[in-house]
Amino acid sequence: MTTHRLTIRARLTTLYGGLFLLVGAALLGITYLLLASALSNPSFGRTAVVAAIPGIEITAVESGVAQPSDDAGVAQPTTPDPNWTPEQRQQAEKTIRLAETLQEQFRQQTLTSLLRQGALALAGVGVIGVWLGWLAAGRTLRPLQEITATARRVAESNLHERIGLSGPQDELRQLADTFDDMLARLDAAFGAQRRFVANASHELRTPLTINRTLIEVALSHPDPPPELRRLGTALLAMNARHEKLIEGLLVLAGSEQRLTTRDRVDLAEVTGRLVDAARPGAVAAGVDLRFSGAPVQAIGDPVLLERAVQNLLQNAIAYNVPDGDVTVTCAGSVVTVANTGPVVAADEIPGLFEPFHRLSGRTGPVDGSGLGLSIVRSVVTAHGGEITAEPRPAGGLRISLRFPVPPRSR
Repeated sequence: MTTHRLTIRARLTTLYGGLFLLVGAALLGITYLLLASALSNPSFGRTAVVAAIPGIEITAVESGVAQPSDDAGVAQPTTPDPNWTPEQRQQAEKTIRLAETLQEQFRQQTLTSLLRQGALALAGVGVIGVWLGWLAAGRTLRPLQEITATARRVAESNLHERIGLSGPQDELRQLADTFDDMLARLDAAFGAQRRFVANASHELRTPLTINRTLIEVALSHPDPPPELRRLGTALLAMNARHEKLIEGLLVLAGSEQRLTTRDRVDLAEVTGRLVDAARPGAVAAGVDLRFSGAPVQAIGDPVLLERAVQNLLQNAIAYNVPDGDVTVTCAGSVVTVANTGPVVAADEIPGLFEPFHRLSGRTGPVDGSGLGLSIVRSVVTAHGGEITAEPRPAGGLRISLRFPVPPRSR
């Protein structure tokens, strides 16, 4: 099941925006409570209110503000003057109650306006906060984007490149430095492996070449004994098999390293040339070899790519049946080799690409190195491609090499 999750930048923006709105809402709530508390206390002097009534004279001024209302919510009138008439006292009480009602209405209107205007302001500022959070998250993640871009470039071609992130010694700088250290160790390891392959190529091939030369010289003498000729022929065959095995191991080791050569190669042209070269062997084996296709472009090492296609052709011809056929097609970015042969179970397909692994009951030449398809897989993987194999219902295999489409040349 595929889950679609937000990117880290979107999640950081959501976090920043949520915190900003939460703090803003808390500030608005605190302001509301403080203002409500302040407006709950009467803020007018009862003497001043009563003094506004016509016909009433104030002989003494009360200090402070009016007393709060009682538990029933009825305002406590100011101390009446003995000279007031009953009508004047009743009018004073009505005036005070009216002032308190107006104050309560003012309080409610003020708090409602605070909530309404504050919510609008919070929403507007919240939008700005989310936008600023998006920018801040992008700036925070910029070093990670540089690390990712460098890692992709290194994975494709060049282990010598480093991130070289500058700035304070924070967590991102430590991550970049750690990645650079890992690249340095990988570069050194691959360099040591390349030197080992080059040295092994010389050290292993030289003794075999000397052995082959000595045997051929011994067999070149006139009228050698039959026992010597049989022994020399067997030794030459064994020496040739060892040479093929060493060559396969060296190619396999070289194909598993990063590519040092990246040329534009027309695989259709290479495949056609290899098919023509393999046709005599196919005729001798009683196999019908057919080829068709359009240009297939790839970027990589021409020698390794040619070796991969050659191994497929050799396997398709060698592991076939009498009067069988091999069909090679090139289309788009795919090279496909299909051959007749013994029936292969689907669960045995993964073992085809393992070194020195032979399928049970499979017939073919015994002088193979057992590395043919392993080399093919390593070459295709080194070029960023994909190899697939599927059994044919009547027997045999269909193996496809799919390579990345190269950019158009300018």
